[in-house]
Amino acid sequence: MPLVVIPDDYQYATKHIQALYQNSDFEVVSLGAVDRDPKAEAWLAKADALILIRERTLINGQFLSKTPNLKLISQTGKVAYNIDLELCAQRGIAVVEGAGSPVAAAELTWLLIQNSIRKFVPSVETMKKGLWQTEFGDTVAGKTLGIVGYGKIGQMIAKYAQAFDMQVQVWGSTRAQEQARQEGLIVPNSREDFFQTSDVITLHQRLVKETAGNVTFSDLTQMKTTAVLVNTARSGLIEAGALEKALDLGTPGFAALDVFDIEPIWDINHPLLKRENVLCSPHIGYVTKSCYDIYFESAFKNVERYFAGDKSHVINR
Repeated sequence: MPLVVIPDDYQYATKHIQALYQNSDFEVVSLGAVDRDPKAEAWLAKADALILIRERTLINGQFLSKTPNLKLISQTGKVAYNIDLELCAQRGIAVVEGAGSPVAAAELTWLLIQNSIRKFVPSVETMKKGLWQTEFGDTVAGKTLGIVGYGKIGQMIAKYAQAFDMQVQVWGSTRAQEQARQEGLIVPNSREDFFQTSDVITLHQRLVKETAGNVTFSDLTQMKTTAVLVNTARSGLIEAGALEKALDLGTPGFAALDVFDIEPIWDINHPLLKRENVLCSPHIGYVTKSCYDIYFESAFKNVERYFAGDKSHVINR
């Protein structure tokens, strides 16, 4: 009976996903953070397959040294930088990728945008301290939302913003800009115009070699002192250290972040958590019941296909 291990399931949420436990031909085990779960080493040593939760788990030589029996890695969603595909191929480990949904990430992005502009979280927190109406937030209507990248999530965010009477402008690849124009959105004349005129900028590019560090310190210092930067995509899209330096200068005036250079963050004294001009959430963009159901049903079906002898979906052959 193949053993399927799900590493870095911080909440052990996958124990409640029925699709993972309906096939009695497989044993499925969820682990917490692999560097903290005392059972992780023993289970990984016996694992025939892994199902990865997005890019939480870094698959490199050090990790694979712990998985001598591993035959398959099934990625929830699309494979990204977290898996060394060439190394897996060298070691005879097949990699497959599944399907996902942009809805949860898009909804969290919109939640962070409205929270940041309306100053909702500070209002709630000060009320708990016995204070009343300490914050003076604003509405999103009439403001300009800038979207960097225009894939599935960016397109959903544009629709949300238009429903709330925001102007929407897009910057990104030639494909992204052309599609935005065709849909009647604004594409500024220059990158500088984009950063200077947006009241909120939200990042929605994939992290690949071409986009790593794509948002620079120079870009950020073009932003308004009243502007908000939202990042629910990947921390590496921003030049290392640039956001912190820009926030110190007040451009942008505020940031809402769901992604970080090193995750998870266990340290309550992490510098970003101590900043009054930053709202942090623990990378929950895709962490919803409905999204997990979609991700893991697809990922487990890929496991079943592979062990049934169908290897047509392997991407690193």
